[in-house]
Amino acid sequence: MTGEASQLINLKWKPAGFVTYRDNNRGRILGVSDIGSGNKVIIKDVFLVEGLKHSLLSISQLCDRGYKITFEPEQCIIVDSDSTETVLVGKRVSNVYMLNVSSIIPSMNCLISRDDESWL
Repeated sequence: MTGEASQLINLKWKPAGFVTYRDNNRGRILGVSDIGSGNKVIIKDVFLVEGLKHSLLSISQLCDRGYKITFEPEQCIIVDSDSTETVLVGKRVSNVYMLNVSSIIPSMNCLISRDDESWL
């Protein structure tokens, strides 16, 4: 999920309901898109959510799409299972892994929560 439409490719504007956050606030889904570089799509079906201040990445959805994610104490590594190519590397900050995806999208960061008690 992201709140920044300018960072997406192939954006399809169509309201698709809401996402509910842990604090029971809701964000309206405005559309669906992909994230990638050039002709290569890295992440498919990304929700554009109104007012979302951080981009959030679902580990289970990445696994379902053929990526292998390895969590280590200081970092996480996302690898394409088919090509064994490292797609992204995230740095751990407290209980959140932060991904700098500027190699595929300038000025965009994603957050991955490892701990259910984190602020996400």
